[in-house]
Amino acid sequence: MFTGIIEEIGTILAIKKGTRSAVLTVKAEKIMKDMHVGDSIAVNGVCLTVISFENGQFDADVMPETLNRSSLGRLKSGSHINLERAMAADGRFGGHIVAGHIDGTGTIHEIKRDDNAVWYTINAEDKIMRYIVEKGSVAIDGISLTVAQTEKNRFKVSIIPHTMQKTVLEEKKKGDIVNLENDCVGKYVEHLLGLEKKTDGITMDFLRENGF
Repeated sequence: MFTGIIEEIGTILAIKKGTRSAVLTVKAEKIMKDMHVGDSIAVNGVCLTVISFENGQFDADVMPETLNRSSLGRLKSGSHINLERAMAADGRFGGHIVAGHIDGTGTIHEIKRDDNAVWYTINAEDKIMRYIVEKGSVAIDGISLTVAQTEKNRFKVSIIPHTMQKTVLEEKKKGDIVNLENDCVGKYVEHLLGLEKKTDGITMDFLRENGF
C-alpha cells in the first residue's frame, strides 16, 4: 500500500529484457536505507518487488502483465522515475490509497503554466474516465493528485511547484505516456452495486432509503 507521496527521483541504470518480461536495475538513495529483499517499491506508480540490492541500486522483476498495462516498457537506461516505499504502519497518510496496480495509461494532451502552477491535461480511455470525478483522487505515475476538471475523454490536474520539483512530471512533455491508477474506492462501490441482480446486498433503493 502506498500514499502517492513521492520520496525521491531514481534513475534506470539498466533494463534486461526477456521475451515478454524484464528486470529493472534502479539507482536510488533515500529508499535504500532500510531496504530488504521482497520489499514493495512503487516505480512510476507500479508496485514492484525488490529481488536484490547493493551499493545504492536495486533490481526488480517486471511481469508481462505489468509491461502490457503500464509505461514501464518505454523506459530506457538513464530514464528518471518516481520512487516510493510501501507506507509504514506509523506513517502519515499524506495522499490517498494507492495500491500500485495500474489500471491503464494516459497521454499528456496539454501542459499549460498558470502563475506558479502547471496544468496537465491527460487523455484517457473510457475504462479510466468512468472512475475520474472532479475533486476526486488519481495517481499519475504514482503521484497522488486531485482531479480539477473532467471532460468526456480527458481530465485536468493542477501541479504545485513542490510536486514539480520532487517528481518526474517536470520532464514530461506533450504526447508522453503516463501510468494511471484510479481511486480504488469507486471500483469497489461499482463492484458491489453490480452484484445487486445476483444477491440481496446493496442496491440503489437501499442507498436511497439510507440517505445516500
